[in-house]
Amino acid sequence: MNRSSRTAAAAVLTAAAILAGAWPAGGASAAGGAPAARDRVLWGEVTIPPGRDGVVEAAGLTGPALGAGSTLTLTAPAGARATGVPLDDPGYRGAVAADGRSAVYTAVSAERPWRAGTFPFVLAVPADAVPGTRLDGCALRLADAAGTVRAAGGCQVTVGLEEPALTRPESGVPLGARPVIAGTAHPGARITVSDKDGREVCAGTAGADGRWSCAPGSALPDGPNRLQATAALNGVSAPSEQIQITVGDAAPAR
Repeated sequence: MNRSSRTAAAAVLTAAAILAGAWPAGGASAAGGAPAARDRVLWGEVTIPPGRDGVVEAAGLTGPALGAGSTLTLTAPAGARATGVPLDDPGYRGAVAADGRSAVYTAVSAERPWRAGTFPFVLAVPADAVPGTRLDGCALRLADAAGTVRAAGGCQVTVGLEEPALTRPESGVPLGARPVIAGTAHPGARITVSDKDGREVCAGTAGADGRWSCAPGSALPDGPNRLQATAALNGVSAPSEQIQITVGDAAPAR
């Protein structure tokens, strides 16, 4: 089946988590070594579908220089696991805890640690996670070589929605004006099918087995067209690939 590129890229699930803000002027910490409330300057967010990996990219750090041995640590949220530290930079060394609860970058030879580039952490969300759920407990902290936390904050991890699939109609086969449109999606997701101009063609809901179908209420115009399904559930959504169709006897667009 010939398919056009998605209007929104979803094949590679990466999302940026931006860490920004002023550093503590003197590095003062609360009792026990925890950063004071005013030191909370890191923040990030990422959306990852069930059973998938997503990349949180830490970037935009500012403030006084921290030298070799300083660390940037991510603590995975409840239910998720840290699975990778894919930074390709000899100035830093990455490691993932054996239990997947955390991952860390250590500055080893970077000229100005944490001032340039991005620092990606890979998180895996379990297949049974509920779309739209926010996973609690994601944390980021930056510490100097002595282990003193100089800045800390949270990152928001939301369970996304896997892309729906269009299984009917088939591309390249002339169709009637009201073809049955069908596919699969996350159970319970609301599906909206749109044409090449973004107009709604039909809508339905995925059943417990993930299958859905619908038919246009109004006749589709003759000639080439495109269809795309969008799934939505609990405040998150995802588009399918587009498929090329032809209604009537008109030749397909080239």
